[in-house]
Amino acid sequence: MNTTRTKVGILGGGQLGKMFALAAHNWDVETWALDASRSFPTGPVCSHFVEGNFNNFEDVYAFGKQVDVLTIEIEHVNTEALTQLEAEGVKVHPAPAALKLIKDKGLQKQFYQKHGLPTSDFQLFESGEAIEAALRSGQIKYPFVQKSRTAGYDGKGVAVIKSEADLPLLLPDASVVEELVVIEKELAVIVARNENGEVRAFPAVEMEFNPVANLVEFLVCPADIEPAIELAAEQLALDTVSAFGVCGLLAVELFLTKDNRLLINEVAPRPHNSGHHTIDSCYTSQFEQHLRGILNLPLGSTKMKTVSVMVNLLGEPNHVGPVQYDGFEECVAMEGVKIHLYGKAETKPYRKMGHVTVLAENAEAAKAKARLVQKKLKVVSIPL
Repeated sequence: MNTTRTKVGILGGGQLGKMFALAAHNWDVETWALDASRSFPTGPVCSHFVEGNFNNFEDVYAFGKQVDVLTIEIEHVNTEALTQLEAEGVKVHPAPAALKLIKDKGLQKQFYQKHGLPTSDFQLFESGEAIEAALRSGQIKYPFVQKSRTAGYDGKGVAVIKSEADLPLLLPDASVVEELVVIEKELAVIVARNENGEVRAFPAVEMEFNPVANLVEFLVCPADIEPAIELAAEQLALDTVSAFGVCGLLAVELFLTKDNRLLINEVAPRPHNSGHHTIDSCYTSQFEQHLRGILNLPLGSTKMKTVSVMVNLLGEPNHVGPVQYDGFEECVAMEGVKIHLYGKAETKPYRKMGHVTVLAENAEAAKAKARLVQKKLKVVSIPL
């Protein structure tokens, strides 16, 4: 393959598109991106930026006709246009049929059930009112988790209902209702697949969430789990990507229960926040691996070069406006601290503005330094 003559289109111009375009640039792959404004993170680093709406059929269709391979950095795109492009010979990864399943959490859960992939028990409801009626009839019981079937991301579209006092938190949308699983750890495994059917899994990571924003704030690789559980998690992720048949990446988020069962929480068919550490700590980054997968190139080694901890840089509470990174110089001077800023001009509370990967010889040392970075590096707004 002559990568310099391959045009790869990305639906979405956020930080995932930026890091993907940077990886593709190493091989002189021509990258095109579609999103509302070229001021978004991908704009300055891709070969061509097209301003448009990735939810609009005509915008996506016209964009897709200009590239050889089309991929995504966000699930919530116009799949009807992708289906038409695929029918006309454009390579679309992930496949539109799989993307339609994945972007609807109800269909996603039914897919796991159909294919014998372990997931928590669930029921589907058309509205918040229907959930309240089911509570009154005893069809469901507290505690439970409600997830909007579509358009949820980064903790949005999720409500944890532990008792009647939490009912004001109920979402009005068509939803999945799951039992509130008592878990030991939250894990993620990123896997890749190409058109030849080759699959590779990155080592499992352990996630810690910001309790307010419900975003992944801190992750550790390798996860602190038994070797048998690590192997089982990787195999489950490989089984999942093969079942969906997608090419490129699939991020598989897992619950490890108190009795050592692994349950699929949800998946994302694209580069994912839980794989950012691979840029600095693995032989192949998740972004290069996604490129390999969608171009049907041999997949790269997923071995770790070193232990790593990743910290999301989130906008500080009560800070809105032009961004400033307090503590940057002090942190960038630390050995093993790799700072990645996404290029967003404006900060908002809990907005993802960047991430930091901390490399060290062991997990304890990496965690200690990562916590120091969390204390010192703050995303604030410039005082006016």
